[in-house]
Amino acid sequence: MTSARQTVRALSLYEQAESRVYSAGYGWEADWQRQRLHAGFTEEDLLREAAWVVLCSGFRESVVRNVFDYVSLCFCDWESAEAIARHKSLCIETALHQFKNRRKISAIAEIAEIICEAGFDRVHAELYDDPIEKLQALPFIGPTTSWHLAKNLGFNVAKNDRHLARLAVGNGFADAHTLCALIAQETGELAGVVDIILWRYAVLATNPS
Repeated sequence: MTSARQTVRALSLYEQAESRVYSAGYGWEADWQRQRLHAGFTEEDLLREAAWVVLCSGFRESVVRNVFDYVSLCFCDWESAEAIARHKSLCIETALHQFKNRRKISAIAEIAEIICEAGFDRVHAELYDDPIEKLQALPFIGPTTSWHLAKNLGFNVAKNDRHLARLAVGNGFADAHTLCALIAQETGELAGVVDIILWRYAVLATNPS
């Protein structure tokens, strides 16, 4: 049961976070997340966002952003799972020139092969049936990253990564899911948008430059 004091504290945190994030020029991330939450996802979206989440796991987002355009080109600009599967070896070897983690790069190719073999329509339907469980069946997608990927695909959820988990616990909540759900309920904002604003706020606090 959330106390009135916790609610006030959470809303104060969110107000502060929103102000800081927008003033720092990251309001576009909230707009992007809002758009994602109102749109379905395509095969290209699934391939691109899965790759992004795989690469970001354990790495700073800024590091991945610097090489992601190059990796995207190596993987046929996410044109289709079939194209990536057909040129799997070439995709992997060229991507490794800029992102030298073979396990992660190979996982991206394996995800494309899974989508190609099953067919995107089937994968799409299964994800809408149970996104978190189904996403965790993909290579390099685990209990935390599955929520990240689900959110990026447009499911209205929050992720409990290290930044948000630390923020939630520091404000008296068990995890980011609970914190974001409460703020979303009280403000009428989408949980996924609350997530990205609090996440960026936490990152800015950790890396103010």
